[in-house]
Amino acid sequence: MAEQEAQVEVGDDHEEVDLGYKVPEKKSLGEILNTDQEDESLRKYKEQLLGAADNLHATPFPDNPKQLKDTPFVMKEGTQYRIRISFYVQRDIVTGLKYVQKVYRKGIKVPGDKPMMVGSYGPKMEVQEYLSQPEEAPSGMIGRGEYIIESLFTDDDKNEHLKWKWALKVSKDWKD
Repeated sequence: MAEQEAQVEVGDDHEEVDLGYKVPEKKSLGEILNTDQEDESLRKYKEQLLGAADNLHATPFPDNPKQLKDTPFVMKEGTQYRIRISFYVQRDIVTGLKYVQKVYRKGIKVPGDKPMMVGSYGPKMEVQEYLSQPEEAPSGMIGRGEYIIESLFTDDDKNEHLKWKWALKVSKDWKD
């Protein structure tokens, strides 16, 4: 399989965003671990990164996905925030992991959503994390209100790893 340009479909209208990233050829963990066995330092490095892949197991998320949509998270208007994503990678390498979200207000899609490139990760027993660039919550009378967010984790192979909906309420204060 030759390298190909990575593009992400965003939204229902199938807009495509070119991230300027070349998708590497897909290889299994076994192929990766067995390549370059004569290079001792490279072999040890790959074992350090991928050695625990056989011992990983699935962890369900979230326990009650409907609750995320029915109980909005309240955020004070104009608040600066960063998105922290904590996750496990199990069994196989994930290349070009992206976080995509569509935001709706009163049933209308809010413009400006773009995918966040999270990165490529090998399987590990430890939690892996990504921290986004700072963003600012909407403010003012027009910005306040409830938003429904559709979140999706996808990768270069267009696998959907996790998809869920949740609610956000932007208000004058942290309290509802």
